[in-house]
Order: sequence, then C-alpha cells, then structure tokens
Amino acid sequence: MRDRFLTGLIGYPIAHSAAPAMHEQAATALGVHCHYQLIEVKGAGRDDLRTMLDGVRRLGFAGVNVTFPYKEAVIDLIDDLAPDARAIGAVNTIVVDGARLVGHNTDATGFASAIEPVLAASPRGPIALIGAGGVGKAIAFALSGLGVGELRIFDADAAKAAQLAGQLQDRHAVHAASVEIAVEAAAGLVNATPVGMLPSRETPVPDASLHPSMWVADAVYTPLWTPLLTAAKARGANVLTGRDLAINASADAFKLFTGLAPPDAAMANAFDAVMAARYSAP
Repeated sequence: MRDRFLTGLIGYPIAHSAAPAMHEQAATALGVHCHYQLIEVKGAGRDDLRTMLDGVRRLGFAGVNVTFPYKEAVIDLIDDLAPDARAIGAVNTIVVDGARLVGHNTDATGFASAIEPVLAASPRGPIALIGAGGVGKAIAFALSGLGVGELRIFDADAAKAAQLAGQLQDRHAVHAASVEIAVEAAAGLVNATPVGMLPSRETPVPDASLHPSMWVADAVYTPLWTPLLTAAKARGANVLTGRDLAINASADAFKLFTGLAPPDAAMANAFDAVMAARYSAP
C-alpha cells in the first residue's frame, strides 16, 4: 500500500488556506505521510496552467486541488472529467491516474453534505445564489440535486449567471437581474463569490435585504464570520459559515487522492486549530 502522498493547491490568493493542515494531519492520523504544497500563482494564463499541470503529472503528485480563479480554466487542459465535473463545468480536484489527469468536483459534494441539514430544518422557498463562477456552479448543482425549488442566480457578469441558469433550466433555475431581485422573499441565500474574504470587508448583499425567516450560507471561510454572516445573524437569520464546506470538500478530495477513508474528526480539528490560531487575540 502506498504510504506517501504529494498533493497541493493551485490558485490565488491561497496563503490563508487551511487545506495543508487538513490533508497532512489526516494522513498522520492514518499512519501515512502527506505533503500538501501551496502553488500560489497570480494571473496564470493558459500556458502557465499547462506548465503547472505537466509538473503535477510528472513530479509524483497524487493530485492537486484547484481554487479561484482557475476552476474553469483547467477544464480543457486535463485528460478527462468525472461525470459531476463535466456537468458542472468546473474542477476543484485533479487526480493523477497514471499519466492522465482526471478532474472532479468536491465543492458540490462538500456543500451538499453541509447544507442538507439546513434545508431539512427550514421552510421551502426560493434560494438566492450570488456568484456563478467555479464554486457557484458547484453549489448550484448541489442545491438542484437536493431538490430545491426555484434557484435564483445572480452574478455581476450577467452572461455567466444566464449560462448557469441555462445549464439548470430543467431544474427551476433562473437568472436574476439584481441581487435585490434574487434575495426578495427568499428562503435561503448563498454567497459563492470572494466578496468578504480577507482583505475584503465588503458584503455581496445589502443588509436591508436580509430577514430573520431566511438562512444564509457563505462559501468564504477567511474569516469564518464574514460581513454578510455577521449582518445576517444580527437580523435573526439562521447562518452557516464556510467551515463545513471546507472540511467536507477537503475530505472528499483526500479520499480521491489517497484511496483512504478520510478521518473526519482529524480534518475538522486541523481546520479549527488553523482558525483559532489565525483569529485568536494577540
């Protein structure tokens, strides 16, 4: 059995990522070794990404995660796609299978696991999704797969929102012309944009659009309490931080990279330790 794994993350900015701690401590808990390398590259073009992926293929990696802003850009630079990633049109996990690179999407599975209890405990109604990029696509498919009713998608790039709604046209997804229209009388709201991720202290949704009868989730986890979630909690809404999405998506990626069942408690403890160290008072 293989007992050493080289993995990593391609994206920008990623210095804040808790993924190295989660993957490396998960491996330790299972008695194997994992080194998780942050590959932080700003403004990588197609040729840059191809070079990085060739390195992943040749240098002994078990696989890499991919995050903002490259989840869609890597699609046509790899050899194959798992059915979920092909349908979504975004990849956050690339597994090295011999000489082949195979793309998967654990954002979708990770978010589905995180949001399912919230949906089960909440009244049904329209869901507002802010952001139609890589993680937004995964979240849209996760919500649709869980059988939500109307999904209202808004993105500052209207064409992206319309395209995603078109991908899901048989699942009651619509393109919303504004944030306010998306959120009006919504039962739930998900931020799938980087707005609110440090150093940003902005919010993607005006505070006045939030109300106590809705739930609000954020894909951002740096910080856990984004301006959006802080405002939503102050207005009495049920909130879900990016913690569970981050842990679940990493656990699913770990299993793809190693073939080993992820030790969920070890990964959660690693994530929480990173957050506690980062945001504890000096």
